[in-house]
Amino acid sequence: MSYDESSVLEVVEKVSRSVVNINTVRLLHDVFYRVVPVKGMGSGVIIDSKGYVLTNNHVVQGAEKIEVTMVSGEVLAGKLVGTCASTDIAVVKVDGERFPAAKLGDSDKLKVGQRVFAIGNPFGLTGGPSVTAGVVSAVNRSIRSKQVVFEGFVQTDAAINPGNSGGPLVDVHGRVIAINTAIIPFAHGIGFAIPINSAERCSDDIIRFGRVLWPWIGVSGLSVTREIADYYGLSVDSGVLVAEVVSKGPADRAGLGKGDIIVGLNDTAIRSVKELQREVQRKKVGDTVKLAFVRGSQKLVVELVLEKTP
Repeated sequence: MSYDESSVLEVVEKVSRSVVNINTVRLLHDVFYRVVPVKGMGSGVIIDSKGYVLTNNHVVQGAEKIEVTMVSGEVLAGKLVGTCASTDIAVVKVDGERFPAAKLGDSDKLKVGQRVFAIGNPFGLTGGPSVTAGVVSAVNRSIRSKQVVFEGFVQTDAAINPGNSGGPLVDVHGRVIAINTAIIPFAHGIGFAIPINSAERCSDDIIRFGRVLWPWIGVSGLSVTREIADYYGLSVDSGVLVAEVVSKGPADRAGLGKGDIIVGLNDTAIRSVKELQREVQRKKVGDTVKLAFVRGSQKLVVELVLEKTP
């Protein structure tokens, strides 16, 4: 695929002005219970001219001190605004105005094979951000860490080295389409990034409320399989079988009850608990959604307003 290299170099240079280096200090205890300062590093990208920086949660988690180094070399004190561990996103604030904010894209429109660039500060090297090139290798990847399973990640073969975490993955137009977050040790050409739509949804809540307000429908249940459907004589062989409805929660007020089987949310088919959780978390608190469910042999649709998770 041909493209205008000069225009790409221009947009990459422009985005690089918004990329920062993040240095942290954590206080840990050694085997003798003495307090030992441990330094860490990562990258970030300015998403608001008022000084809001988007980075990874694991870059700043537990940090007693955060320093943000601008592309000009200026070092500013950073204050942690909030984090979202389930998406590995954090927002750091530096004092000042008129910072060069990066332009954000739409990760829902990503296509496998499109060219991307990873920008960051690998190994904490001086001299400004570095750039690696690659393509989107896959979308909607799930990867597991020690604490959590991350859903919907972008996979890329653009090199993501230590210190690149928290830096932007950008397209040929200079739009940030993901936040670099992880590499698989000993693998070659496999890196992962958080889709910018998920990251932006978290950062918006963090900036406004100091934390992420996850939407909630107020039910617990289990995924319906063919075996479960045959055993209990259910009329459908996929969906979410409602086992409990929280009193006075959104689903309760909408009329859902135990034994109902959720099969759709808006225009998306729901086949499992995992899919229901994913679709609900794509919405915002206060959104009105249409929930399709099966009760006996009837298929019904109700509207409910998503509330924040208690």
